[in-house]
Amino acid sequence: MAYFERLGPASFHPTENTSGAWDLSMQHIGPALGLLAHAVEQDLAARRDDPMVISRLSYDLLGVVPMDVVDVQVSVLRPGRTIELVEATYGHGDRPAIRLRAWLQQPRDSSAVAGDGFDPLPPPSEMEPWDPTTLWQGGYLASAEVRRDYDRPGRARYWVRTDVPLLAGEALSPLARAVGLFDIANGMAVRESPAEVEYPNIDLTAHLVREPRGEWVGFDTRVTFGAGGLGLTHSILHDEDGPLGSLAQTLTVRT
Repeated sequence: MAYFERLGPASFHPTENTSGAWDLSMQHIGPALGLLAHAVEQDLAARRDDPMVISRLSYDLLGVVPMDVVDVQVSVLRPGRTIELVEATYGHGDRPAIRLRAWLQQPRDSSAVAGDGFDPLPPPSEMEPWDPTTLWQGGYLASAEVRRDYDRPGRARYWVRTDVPLLAGEALSPLARAVGLFDIANGMAVRESPAEVEYPNIDLTAHLVREPRGEWVGFDTRVTFGAGGLGLTHSILHDEDGPLGSLAQTLTVRT
């Protein structure tokens, strides 16, 4: 069973695999982020026949979303020949629940100067399997295969993949499939038990230097709680070929 079934050109129904992790009656927004990335790519393909790649995905989470029909809309905020800013919204009824702003760029050959300063991530085969349902509820976390090296509270390295399609009956890009796993980061390097402290994220921003490859998405994650109710989950993103970008989630920490 996929995370979503398409009902029309812009409407979708979530399946039980989208439920959790704080409330089973509400969607985990992880799959929704991948669906919005897919919508941006579909809109791009319908408008242009020249190559463009996504370099930033910035999501604002405006509220919880029930396990019910949602609508997706895409618009171009800043058209351009080589750079565009696109907005996509994810709503239930007349209420927007997620707003995405994505920067798209025309690719260029910069292979002569390519390089990074990130630490390498051990491959999935060198990490132990971990079952996230020992800590988290919901279909979304149950659908994920995780291999994790948990160093200490708030610090972990791990790999995630899933055999659940994002959208039933449709081909998706490696980027859209990977983005559907990005929001899992806030639950993998646990600083405090979610039974004692709530720390949902209110946004998610990913900066990418290339498109992901393969089925595994790797994370090198640190979680910080401030003393005034604010928190941050920060991750360096990897695939099995190396680093591909960074990810940040603003947390609201509620003891």
